[in-house]
Amino acid sequence: MTDIECRIDGQAGRITLNRPQALNALTWDMCLEIEKALDAWAVDPAVTLLIIDGLPCEKAFCAGGDLAEMHRSGSAGDFDYGRRFWRDEYRMNAKLFNFPKPVVTFLHGFVMGGGVGVGCHGSHRITCDSTRIAMPECKVGLVPDIGGSLILARAPGRMGEYLGVTAARMGPGDAIYAGFADYYIPFDQWDALIKTLSKTGDWEAIDRAAAPIPNAPLAARQTEIDAAFRGETLRDVANALVIDGSEFSKKTLELMRKTSPIAIACTIELIHRVRSLDTIEGALGMEYRFTHRAMEHGDFIEGIRALIIDKDNTPNWRHADMTSVPAMHVSAMLLPLGEAALDLTTPGELS
Repeated sequence: MTDIECRIDGQAGRITLNRPQALNALTWDMCLEIEKALDAWAVDPAVTLLIIDGLPCEKAFCAGGDLAEMHRSGSAGDFDYGRRFWRDEYRMNAKLFNFPKPVVTFLHGFVMGGGVGVGCHGSHRITCDSTRIAMPECKVGLVPDIGGSLILARAPGRMGEYLGVTAARMGPGDAIYAGFADYYIPFDQWDALIKTLSKTGDWEAIDRAAAPIPNAPLAARQTEIDAAFRGETLRDVANALVIDGSEFSKKTLELMRKTSPIAIACTIELIHRVRSLDTIEGALGMEYRFTHRAMEHGDFIEGIRALIIDKDNTPNWRHADMTSVPAMHVSAMLLPLGEAALDLTTPGELS
């Protein structure tokens, strides 16, 4: 059994994530295999559309990236391992976003972190009842990356800031409302739809199969979210939530307190900047400014330790709370990288 299956099925290029024992968490090899398939199928006239799924795993399309090696290398002072991984992953994300043919993704179960980078940059993103999409990077001291900051920046109002700093999970209705998905189709219809797409290459079959979009609870919170997150900095947001004092504001603060202070401070600034850039290349480049520095100058290694390795859920963050993050630290994490800036044109190589 391989971790990923890339093959041509009828008129479709098929990519199936196949690590059920790890909730289909992405490895470096898997990113490179996806990129190889994208390069080949973009120019192959036999491939009419692309289908991506993670159906061998019942619980998840893809629950994120494989972080264990990141922790091992970073703890040993090898920060370049993570930087090379992110460069290759981000290049794949950009190619997927810009793929010249329809990209159909079947998003069941958990779709988080790196899973968003594979599943939510398609042109036809399909959900079902089990779909739970989230950007939980701030919980491990990272910012929403893999191009996720662009989806957050394009979400209605200030919904992107809310989702980015709380790691709130979205069901199918919320995911479609926030711009992470497009369609709701009951899971028991997926197999027949995949067979139709593969046989005919007719992407309009998705429109014919689409069911009414489920309720989006977050839509009812849009006004509250816009009011709380209209500020320019994390301190502005925290103060607004405290002053409001509603049950929703209290719950939002509770979720934010479970994340890295420097990560959520930078997430707010990142989304503001990406909103003005509004390109996948700009978003990935801005995200890489943070991730390039995340191990050495951020909370990333400690976040992985607390949540993934030791699982004690008691991270020792660099800053005590949301109100103690200096503006200078936020600026430093997002400064241009000069010669180390993200290059989306140079092919990568796993080593």
